[in-house]
Amino acid sequence: MPANKKTSASLHYCIEVADVHAHLYGITLTIAHPVAQQRVSLPVWIVGSYMVREFSKQLTGIKALQGKRNLAVSQLDKNTWQIDCDTSQPLSLQYQVHAHDNSVRTAWLDSQRGFFNATSLCLQVDGLHDATHVLDIHPPKHTQDWHVATGLTPIKVDRKGFGVYAAPSYAVLADTPVEMGHFWSGHFKAMGIEHQFVVAGAPPTFDGARLLQDAQAICETICSFWHGNKRSQIPFKRYVFMLNAVGDGYGGLEHHNSTALICQRSDLPRVSNDIATKPSDGYITLLGLISHEYFHTWNVKRLRPAEFAHYDYAKENYTELLWFFEGFTSYFDDKLLRRAGLIDDAQYLRLLNKTINQVLQTPGRKVHTVAQSSFEAWTKYYLQDANSPNLTVSYYTKGALVALCLDLSLRQHGVRNHSVTLDDVMRGLWKRCHAGPMQEADVLEVLKELTGRSWRSEINAWVHSTRELPLEKVLTAHGVTLHHDPAQLAQALGLRVAEDRGVLIKQVLHDSPTHTAGFAPTDEWLGVEVGNAMWRLQKLDDVLLYAGWGKKITALVSRDRQILRLPLTLPKANAHTTWRMAIGDAKKVKAWLS
Repeated sequence: MPANKKTSASLHYCIEVADVHAHLYGITLTIAHPVAQQRVSLPVWIVGSYMVREFSKQLTGIKALQGKRNLAVSQLDKNTWQIDCDTSQPLSLQYQVHAHDNSVRTAWLDSQRGFFNATSLCLQVDGLHDATHVLDIHPPKHTQDWHVATGLTPIKVDRKGFGVYAAPSYAVLADTPVEMGHFWSGHFKAMGIEHQFVVAGAPPTFDGARLLQDAQAICETICSFWHGNKRSQIPFKRYVFMLNAVGDGYGGLEHHNSTALICQRSDLPRVSNDIATKPSDGYITLLGLISHEYFHTWNVKRLRPAEFAHYDYAKENYTELLWFFEGFTSYFDDKLLRRAGLIDDAQYLRLLNKTINQVLQTPGRKVHTVAQSSFEAWTKYYLQDANSPNLTVSYYTKGALVALCLDLSLRQHGVRNHSVTLDDVMRGLWKRCHAGPMQEADVLEVLKELTGRSWRSEINAWVHSTRELPLEKVLTAHGVTLHHDPAQLAQALGLRVAEDRGVLIKQVLHDSPTHTAGFAPTDEWLGVEVGNAMWRLQKLDDVLLYAGWGKKITALVSRDRQILRLPLTLPKANAHTTWRMAIGDAKKVKAWLS
């Protein structure tokens, strides 16, 4: 559909529901002033998710027209097309996109809901990346109950949100997802800024008022973290949360003035007559996700790696700084829940405890630095297999622990009779880098400015080496008591398993008893031979029932339908430990977490 006078622009996209049951969007792209050999392409990845996803594989039936004349379309590579055309007439491209990936990174369409990122639907036009991009979203024909939610700037929309939106560039269009459907919607203000929260798939027991109240507390806390009470410095005028509640799922993707989230329905807050009802662990996890993605509005969407100053949507974009942008955000997400009053000190320590044990139980931390993990996110973190725990460490979890060590070390160090915190570092970087591209050198410079000394040796040790982090030292100095409890059987054996009337081996950790015995991923652990007796296993704990700790046994394992006998030495009960943290000095812990 050509743009009218009110929406005239060099690029105009018409988005329609072509076939809801075939999960097909119909897109018409009109280029007002094409070049003679006009090239268009679809991104291969979406910003914030460091994996080549090949969105073009879902695109089909591309046609080119000028007036009533059909033009030939030549495909140049997997995601690029060229059209030889007349430069004096608008060029119209028509195509369809299959949308049946119920994640935050791609596109979805069925009779109940529609969702898309422009990276999945909207071709980028060569040479016009910085032109105004107009998006015209048509209502579906199969229902009249749908509404639209998006962070795009409305130009002419109806009361349900269908109509014309605009983005000043392709980068902004690509960074602004669209939610459609019959969803719950609520509003609140944080620091005077309008926020909308929409939830698709919520059950009847959903407590929307509680979610809005808690989300408001998170947003006000984070805005205050970055800008104090200076509303004028908040880098957006409006913000939209888009949450898809499903049977099983979790995740989020940050954008410049919105975020797309997915969670289990059971994690949503529920209406209760008891006002003292404590939030579930699942709901606390959801609040942590909200906090994480909202914090990203500053830390990675504005303040970002120098390598991301301009995105190349056609290939991988590498940086060693994800330990900072994802890891530091992961440190602050739960910490800011505590500051917002949504969890207490003990709850926070339990969340931190989980992160610490995750890292300590990952052998990959001994061979892969967190900087290397950041750089190789494209092939290792986002393309994990059974051996991933032995090859790499998460820049989310270890990055969060680097932030923890830096924050607590800064607080211990102090300067000029006052405490320096990681809060000061983040705000210092925001100012130094003008809320834009950043390098590791900037982190070091801000640290030196705030404390009067170099922190290069610490950053090199924690980020660029595989040395263990000084977790115990910094935590005990801030009032935390550490207990080393006996590990669970799976950890002691070095296994990650699935149990469903049997024991399926998913991962074998290096330098563990099962690694030494010759276990392998996809093995089925059938039973054990102890002395002259053989016993069938239904769950992993059956091993202790029949053999106990610290004995030599024979494991009976099925591999490719062969039965193998693997000699296994069981560790002693106290040979492996796991961390358990508790509040030792409440005053010190409060000073750190307040």
